[in-house]
Amino acid sequence: MNTFRHNWGSNDQISQQLSDLLEKIGIVTGTKSHSATTSKSRFDGWSLSERNPEAIKAWMPIWKWFYHNYFQVQTDGWHHIPSTGKVLLVGSHNGGLASPDTSMFLYDWFSRFGYERLAYALMHPSAWQTPIFARPGSQVGAIIAHPKMARAALSKDAALLVYPGGAEDLFRPYAMRNQIHLANNKAFIKLALIESAPIVPLVSRGAHETLIILTDLYSQVKQLQEWGFPWSLDGNTGVFPIFLGLPWGVGIGPIPNFPFPVQIHTRVCAPVVFERYGRSAARDRDYVDACYQRVCSHMQAELDDLIEQSHG
Repeated sequence: MNTFRHNWGSNDQISQQLSDLLEKIGIVTGTKSHSATTSKSRFDGWSLSERNPEAIKAWMPIWKWFYHNYFQVQTDGWHHIPSTGKVLLVGSHNGGLASPDTSMFLYDWFSRFGYERLAYALMHPSAWQTPIFARPGSQVGAIIAHPKMARAALSKDAALLVYPGGAEDLFRPYAMRNQIHLANNKAFIKLALIESAPIVPLVSRGAHETLIILTDLYSQVKQLQEWGFPWSLDGNTGVFPIFLGLPWGVGIGPIPNFPFPVQIHTRVCAPVVFERYGRSAARDRDYVDACYQRVCSHMQAELDDLIEQSHG
């Protein structure tokens, strides 16, 4: 494993950089109110107006350091994203709640397209119950994972980032790290068909190795709970992983983690355009199934290629 270094300069420079950083983070965490509108915000994911370019700018130096020094990210395929107009970005989720490939993708996105191009990301309803996720998430463009909000974002010709596999994908076992697992969730296909939005898939290698997920005991713990054993279980996420990772050593349940410094390679895949669009197409179950399998196969082929490149 590589040793990562960063030259922060003299002690005075360190103090100044930390001071500047904390001042910027105040925009994100709410320790410093930058407008009356923001101070009254609910940060519940039900608004497209919480997105704040200044908050995004505040995060960029942090993401940049992790991008270049900690994960040493490689990336390709960005020419596949349309320069304007709506697009549905469909990703494979990796690495537990830290999900490092997500933040690294966001850094790439804002570095290339700036802060004003509208971009949103669907975030699981459970995350909105936690302020550490809700407030900064909403300010960098997260909205609640609900069809109404997804359609509202695309109606603005925005880019919309979705992870159909959700928590099942985030916490899939280490043995499945090289497998695309969208949990048979086809809602994104119906969304693309109804809104006539091109799908641009995203895959990554390395991100799922930033923690070692040994197994998922959700069904076993659910059974124990039904028998009266007092386990706390979030039925919304549908996972109860056991993993090896920082800072816990052994993590139990879907709790936050700090990722291992594993090199990440992200890829923006060629767009998937279907033959038919519209509500009638979205109501055709066989057609939706075929579209779903097409996207999954496309993503798996691209991930297989990334893995083969890493071994070469």
